[in-house]
Amino acid sequence: MGQSNPNLLPVDEARARLREYAISPTEQRVEIARVIFARHQHLSAEQILSLLAQRASRVSKATVYNTLNLFAEKGLVREVVIDPAKLFYDSNLNPHHHIFHTDTGELEDVDPARVDISNLPALPAGKELLGVDVIIRVGGERRSR
Repeated sequence: MGQSNPNLLPVDEARARLREYAISPTEQRVEIARVIFARHQHLSAEQILSLLAQRASRVSKATVYNTLNLFAEKGLVREVVIDPAKLFYDSNLNPHHHIFHTDTGELEDVDPARVDISNLPALPAGKELLGVDVIIRVGGERRSR
């Protein structure tokens, strides 16, 4: 458990971040937090499991999913739903949009200033706009028609 690994958030910082969001810093939650909060990134539960396995971590698949759901519920990560079968957990909580590369499965951030959103529909009575999430899907080379 090297604390100086640049691909991992230091243990003390992981524990502090969990406590800041009123999450009990169990060993498994700290392990998951160290991976996902090492930098701004988009990781699926499967990718997190793979990264944990590379470190010989014994965090179970169920624990990863339950922990990510808890992190999302507490506002520590943002769920980005690409389609019903593809869900990413985004450690960047600043407002932004995404480009999803369908050929590689990579998700990248897009500055909201680079996306012009206008002519939104009228909101239902008594409702307020909480946000707009744009996912731009791109694929391999353009095909001729």
